Amino acid sequence: MNKFLAGVIQLDSQDDVQANLAAAEELIRGAAAQGAKLICMPESVNYVGPGIRDIAEAVPGGPTFQRFSALAKELNVWLHCGSIYAQSGEERPYNCTMVINPQGELAAHYEKLHPFDVSIGNGGPTVRESDRICPGQNIVTVDTKEVGHLGLSICYDMRFGELFRIMALEGANILLCPANFTLNTGKDHWLPLLKARAIENGCYVIAPGQIGRKPRFQAYGHSMVIDPWGNVIACASDKPCFITAEIDLDYVQTVRQQIFTLENRRSDRYILQRL
Repeated sequence: MNKFLAGVIQLDSQDDVQANLAAAEELIRGAAAQGAKLICMPESVNYVGPGIRDIAEAVPGGPTFQRFSALAKELNVWLHCGSIYAQSGEERPYNCTMVINPQGELAAHYEKLHPFDVSIGNGGPTVRESDRICPGQNIVTVDTKEVGHLGLSICYDMRFGELFRIMALEGANILLCPANFTLNTGKDHWLPLLKARAIENGCYVIAPGQIGRKPRFQAYGHSMVIDPWGNVIACASDKPCFITAEIDLDYVQTVRQQIFTLENRRSDRYILQRL
């Protein structure tokens, strides 16, 4: 389908997995009832807290996957499961996103490439996510044939434009950016980063976010959908909720036929000549 409704879930996840999943399911059902065919969740959808190693699960096969798999099948929707903590084979788990099709099958999964290692001044947080999670190794896109060609990322990944350019060159026309963004950085960086990723690649950007107070920082929220021209076409309030936006994949081609950022690249010259 070239036009469909996307749903975006904004949550205040805490350290109670079952409560978080119940809150997510309620909002997913609401978005599906309004006709959403692709429903996207934020980073850390099922857990925010210190015990990530204890709650890490198999992908696929774990309890969060099983719950969302059954829900996707029941509602006949595509679910993008923000991120959960997945077993990695070592002590640190992956920060992992899942895409589940309407048959309840795992269509794709992606492990966060860029851990959030920062030291923000002026009262902002110091975080070393690399101490807690195992970095992923692979770039992942999935052509659903029904709700677009999805490029997968998680939160801090959005600061690395080369990742998104590679996904666009692979055919992605919708870039998914689930996040648990901090208030300190979000108020200045969230919108410019998301708009840049949309504009430079001629893609829709769907960015579901966490809201509320977390153990180390205040989450920024402002879940949104941005079209390939850079317009914000849906934006969430400052509480847990869902929003919807119409996605028109023909509009991706309309924009790309006006501004040829993918075709006009000069990759043969992107080598620094040292004098």
